Amino acid sequence: MPYKAILFDLDGTLIDSSDDLGSAVNRILSRKGFPTHNLEVYRSFLGEGSVMLISRSLPADKRNDIVIKTCHKEFIEDYRQNYNVKTALYDGIPEMLDAFTEQRLQMAILSNKSQEFTEKCVAEFLSKWKFEVVLGLSDAVPQKPDPTGAFKIANQLNIPPSDFIYIGDTAVDLKTAIAADMLPVGVLWGFRDKKELEDNGARFIVDKPLQILDILKEEESAPESRS
Repeated sequence: MPYKAILFDLDGTLIDSSDDLGSAVNRILSRKGFPTHNLEVYRSFLGEGSVMLISRSLPADKRNDIVIKTCHKEFIEDYRQNYNVKTALYDGIPEMLDAFTEQRLQMAILSNKSQEFTEKCVAEFLSKWKFEVVLGLSDAVPQKPDPTGAFKIANQLNIPPSDFIYIGDTAVDLKTAIAADMLPVGVLWGFRDKKELEDNGARFIVDKPLQILDILKEEESAPESRS
């Protein structure tokens, strides 16, 4: 039986947001008199929510609850004004989403970004396509790799988790997919390298969005692989 739905991570999978996130953090660090980082470094800090992003960005001797909380609050205020300066869809994403839409696959998004910023980014960059559910981090949706959000999306769409392909760029995404019994697909255009994806259970790894269409064809022709 063919897959019926696609569940996407957001940052590092659909949108390249690392420069805007890193720039916002750097502005906070600079105001506090802390060392800043090359924007490329932030790719390794991303994937586990904004509190962890702030913690990883701070000097080791400043990583206490008070400093993290203060810097995180300032980061949220800054990023709210600057989330869309350089952020853009990755090359090939529009064509991929068009193809999934033509195939009438249901699409949804599950992010470790807050619900506020997940919704802002989807509205800004992905409004052309229909996503049945858009979930970010909230009191009701714990942070990935907890699979609660993935199960919630599956339940809302009334589609078994095993009928989902989960597409993401980090170990967190792959662990979420596996915990939710979804097909874990890792992408190489995001924030992590091939080794991390391989080490964390990616069934398939792609370096171009349209290659995911080949996975669909391959899996549909080999139903026994889903047992």
